[in-house]
Amino acid sequence: MKYCGIDLHGNNSVVVISDDTDHVLYSRRHRNDLAGIVQALEPHRQELKGVVVESTFNWYWLVDGLRAAGHNVRLANTVAIQQYDGLKHRGDESDARHLAHLLRLGLLPEGHIMPQAERAIRDIARKRMQLVQQRTSQILSIESSLSRHTGARMSSNSIKLLDAEAVQKLALDAMPTLGLNTHVAVMQTLQTQIDILEKTLKQHCVAQPQYKLLKTTVGVGDVLATIILLETGDVTRFADVGNYASYCRCVGSEHLSNGKKKGAGNTKNGNRYLAWAFVEAANFAVRYSEPARRFYQRKKAQRNSTVAIKAVAHKLARACYHIMKDNKPFSVDKCFA
Repeated sequence: MKYCGIDLHGNNSVVVISDDTDHVLYSRRHRNDLAGIVQALEPHRQELKGVVVESTFNWYWLVDGLRAAGHNVRLANTVAIQQYDGLKHRGDESDARHLAHLLRLGLLPEGHIMPQAERAIRDIARKRMQLVQQRTSQILSIESSLSRHTGARMSSNSIKLLDAEAVQKLALDAMPTLGLNTHVAVMQTLQTQIDILEKTLKQHCVAQPQYKLLKTTVGVGDVLATIILLETGDVTRFADVGNYASYCRCVGSEHLSNGKKKGAGNTKNGNRYLAWAFVEAANFAVRYSEPARRFYQRKKAQRNSTVAIKAVAHKLARACYHIMKDNKPFSVDKCFA
């Protein structure tokens, strides 16, 4: 059998094919052209056990294209792969060779390849989050400018209602007025695009039973239910609830030896969007749910507020796993018993 590893970059890819003894049969740098890479793999197609592609920022086109060409494609979880630190030389060719080596040994840490259609709508949810962050930046800039020039404070909700006419009524000098109008215009444009994305996301998610069930969870509303649903994908891909909680970055990450901590684990291994969503849900749950608040207070008394919120997030992640897997609504008594 033969094994292929591809070290993917922004404008080129290093393709390495090795055999059962890790002997390199093919090694070449290609520009990022799907036809050229497929052509390079064609003479080895019948014997190729699989093709490993790095999970980089731009893997979609290559993974989708190779799968469409009939190849068995694996997505390498790059943050979970470490080469021997004592290597004297390491480069793109050795990285690609290492991917093929891990595939041959059956030790490749893999990332999930979400179906293309589901991935596209998930990316819309991520784009919405990005635009919300940019809108928040504009709101904070407006708040800061008003504080500097008027000495007064304005709530975020009031700032969201500002327009050019309202800014003019503040009777500021020409330059501060121009600056505020710029921020307001950008904020309004962002809000328009956010509304468009939210409408699309709602149309997609509202028809799915799991979306409605997720909203029965304390602290989870429309936005968080959308993120949890789309970022999770097919929940059956997780072997058990512990794997899902780990994927959501809701479990501890440390190395122990003889009962003593010897270092931290890989805290970046997992889905940062789900990690954010469950922490947000935990904060809302503690605010509006008495059982969640009591659980939080107990954990806070034992450690601190940060650990306590993470403990609530862990509980909610486990609950949402069972909700999506069993298609049953949330039970606050079972969650915070």
